[in-house]
Amino acid sequence: MKTFKKFVAEQKNTHMTHIEDKVLYGGVTGTRDAILALRSLRDMMKGNHSGNVSVKWDGAPAIFAGIDPRDGKFFVAKKGIFNKNPKVYKTNADIDADASGDLAEKLKESLKYFSGLGIKGVIQGDLLFTKSDLKSETIDGVDYVTFHPNKIVYAVEKDSKDAEEIRKAKIGVVWHTSYIGDSFENMRASYGVDVTKLKKNPAVWQQDAMLRDLTKVATLSDKETDTVNKHLARAGQLFNQIKGSTLRELEKDQKLGQTIEQFNNTFVRAGTEIGDTTQHVRNLIIFINDKYQKQIDSKKTEKGKQAWRDKQSEAMKFFSPENKKSLIAMFDLQKSIVAAKLLLINKLNSIKNIKTFLKTTKGFRSTEPEGYVAIDKLAGNAVKLVNRYEFSTSNFDPTILAGWSK
Repeated sequence: MKTFKKFVAEQKNTHMTHIEDKVLYGGVTGTRDAILALRSLRDMMKGNHSGNVSVKWDGAPAIFAGIDPRDGKFFVAKKGIFNKNPKVYKTNADIDADASGDLAEKLKESLKYFSGLGIKGVIQGDLLFTKSDLKSETIDGVDYVTFHPNKIVYAVEKDSKDAEEIRKAKIGVVWHTSYIGDSFENMRASYGVDVTKLKKNPAVWQQDAMLRDLTKVATLSDKETDTVNKHLARAGQLFNQIKGSTLRELEKDQKLGQTIEQFNNTFVRAGTEIGDTTQHVRNLIIFINDKYQKQIDSKKTEKGKQAWRDKQSEAMKFFSPENKKSLIAMFDLQKSIVAAKLLLINKLNSIKNIKTFLKTTKGFRSTEPEGYVAIDKLAGNAVKLVNRYEFSTSNFDPTILAGWSK
């Protein structure tokens, strides 16, 4: 059976696709690999697979730190590290030339404190807090030390050992990806960072996000395994009903895949699941036609209007009777993948050890972690699992406050 090491080719970890969207963008191979990845995760949670799972922390900004292979000097960086001309910061002056305000201060703190960790190569993480971000708050009658880097509020009980360490720290970070290579251009990612190899510094509260030995804390029961197996078996049956040519067309036309994902995301924003998939395909066609019609209506000249009519006509050629039938099966397959994914996520949610909340205009509301990354510890590859109806929906909810909200 294929495992994670053949699921995701090593690549720079600046964006990870949701597992169900591998069907949209990965063609036949991506669809097959999505199913196989969930099978591997199921096996991992039964103690039969060499893998680990890490928690996705909702930190900000993404931070890179390490040694520039071009000159051997220490740097910190944002995602611009992988630009054609890599953007890295080796001095406070470098930071001031490119950033300002709170971001600049966080980058300066990162440069100051991470330089003493003895980082080999390059590692990537998410910044969780600097000293001024820490707060003492009472939530549901419990006193916590909290930090709120993005959407999720992390809360550690005030009298705990973790809270004591956090209060002493100047900066907090979770590391999740390592890179090796003789240039930024050809660096390859390995998911996971062994923080035990980094120097300890009480000024840096650092985590590696790993949940090790799941068989002791998140073992699937026989009933849960049977349920996952039913969803995956259904996914396999639906996969066989989809024309390979349909998936290959989608794989070649990434713009169409993005439009379909955009349409699906209207359901995520509303916090509702996709219902009847036959109607879903009909509504998708209406959605795409409407997008083109808006462009047609916005043009003042007949020539401009005709150009967009031609684009509309070309785009709609994809929706042949055969492709529409395959799309219905594809959306049903995505639903099966999501159902299996959510069961596995819910099992993993039972082992969180730091409380997570959303800060709303009416107070705090308990929430689950952002999601998980399942990692093959032999190959170092990974797949993202997020409950989009829980976490992604909050990104579009105006009543939920981000850490930088006033």
